[in-house]
Amino acid sequence: MSSTKFKADYIITMDDIIREGDPVLRSVAAPVELPLGAEDRETLACMLQFLKNSQDPELSAKYKLRSGVGLSANQIGLKKRMFVMYSKDEKGRIVEHAWVNPRIISHSVSMVYLPESEGCLSVDRPVHGFVPRYETVKVKGFDLEGKPVTLKFKGYQAIIIQHEMDHLDGVMFYDRINQENPFKLPQDVEIRSLYDLK
Repeated sequence: MSSTKFKADYIITMDDIIREGDPVLRSVAAPVELPLGAEDRETLACMLQFLKNSQDPELSAKYKLRSGVGLSANQIGLKKRMFVMYSKDEKGRIVEHAWVNPRIISHSVSMVYLPESEGCLSVDRPVHGFVPRYETVKVKGFDLEGKPVTLKFKGYQAIIIQHEMDHLDGVMFYDRINQENPFKLPQDVEIRSLYDLK
């Protein structure tokens, strides 16, 4: 008997997304059992499809979806260390990944931030302030097939990775904003706007 509704053909809507204030977003997700079971594979496929739907003007209007580039399992109420990402790189190529038990194994010293701040599908209000992130990260984990993967990401993709990894540790993006002065950046490190990387 399957314990989740997130089958491959299930369409995730905003009603399925856990919102801030729910304790599941503040709990540390548990490692996923390997080899990856059919249920977890289907859930990940379902999550990826949500991101694709959310970026499709027709489907996002039909299902009333907010556009997203990343989604962690605890955002749909599952305390599992897995997330998906779907975006385009600076050359317009699709970057699509499902991550299981991911770990950041190394990162740059230099940092970046999004000048418009970060957004989150679990946060329904605008949040202003700079979120410092490492410019590059190297991630090790498992893919949708349960195969080991190690990949390096830079810029916007690195920001997505860190945002979703934070979710798995019960951290919200605004926890990283300077509470006294939301637009103050760390002084002891090289940090610049993401848009200055071009």
